[in-house]
Amino acid sequence: MINVNNRLGFPPNGNRRSYPILGGRLHFVKFETSKINECLDFINSKQLHCGEGESRYSDATTDSNAIIKATGGGAHKFADLFKERLGLSLDKEDEMNCLVAGANFLLKAIRREAFTHMEGQKEFVQIDTNDLFPYLLVNIGSGVSMIKVDGDGKYERVNGTNVGGGTYWGLGRLLTKCESFDELLELSQKGDNSNTDMLVGDIYGGMDYSKTGLSASTIASSFGKVTSEKKGLDDYRPEDISLSLLRMISYNIAQFQVKR
Repeated sequence: MINVNNRLGFPPNGNRRSYPILGGRLHFVKFETSKINECLDFINSKQLHCGEGESRYSDATTDSNAIIKATGGGAHKFADLFKERLGLSLDKEDEMNCLVAGANFLLKAIRREAFTHMEGQKEFVQIDTNDLFPYLLVNIGSGVSMIKVDGDGKYERVNGTNVGGGTYWGLGRLLTKCESFDELLELSQKGDNSNTDMLVGDIYGGMDYSKTGLSASTIASSFGKVTSEKKGLDDYRPEDISLSLLRMISYNIAQFQVKR
């Protein structure tokens, strides 16, 4: 009888999280920074830190000189942890260099990579690789960096804002009972922001403000409707709060970019 746990590199006591065995050649798995230990458990369970010549289903140990590429703040913050837990050294690459190089590659090499998204409709944009530069690369992470890309390896950070994905997740965690960013994002898909946002129609009796081109459904004030209602936090649906929060932050990032 074959011990599957041993073949997969799991401890014999079975004290592990269950990760699916995936087919195919290339997969992307993400973990929040706060769950770095779960990430390391996953790497260990799949034996991803073993050398190329080793089977991930064997009892192989990590080469003490094993080095992997890494970028971002975590490459610096968790370097010692990777060494301690997995015996890996992180070869740190500059985050902005990697970001620009990756964007340039995708726009040049991947067909139908660029598209617009308006009113739920996606429309692909034809990219002329000979007329690609300059373009504005907006990197939305915990905060936001706006980078003017003038060519391969030629770029400058022109602006940014501290209101980004971290803001959405932080406020969302305070206002809802969500335990993860993905859960908060999924919650927003079930929301109706008109229950919390003040719309143009709320101000003009359900009418558009056509003189300035504002439709009745345009958000006049994010969470503005809350100010005119005598309700507490528990009276509002988490789904509506999540969607209002998402639109407030994403709209402001987009407007900040346009003004720039």
